[in-house]
Amino acid sequence: MICASDALEEKGRGVRFSIDYHGHSAPAFVVRFEGAVHGYLNRCSHVPMELDWTEGEFFDSTRRDLLCSTHGAAYETTTGRCVWGPCRNTPLVKLNLAEREGAVYCEGLQDE
Repeated sequence: MICASDALEEKGRGVRFSIDYHGHSAPAFVVRFEGAVHGYLNRCSHVPMELDWTEGEFFDSTRRDLLCSTHGAAYETTTGRCVWGPCRNTPLVKLNLAEREGAVYCEGLQDE
């Protein structure tokens, strides 16, 4: 379990956690957007730096896209697709999530 479902407010702070990524612990996060939970490795696709500018703050000022605080790269919240900046169309690594019985779970990476 990552967190309780009610820990994620619509377009609010994300919840950070760690996930196994190719045999190593990697930072990851989940946010709620348009009623659904979305999760990614907490790693900019431009240069592998964590995205949040303060712990759990991933959204841009419009609360629509996810923003890399270091490089200014913007990613579509629902897909992780790069929509602006130095990420050059490289998406974030998306997580498979499940929300059941009032909790959010990670079920691996989308492409594995």
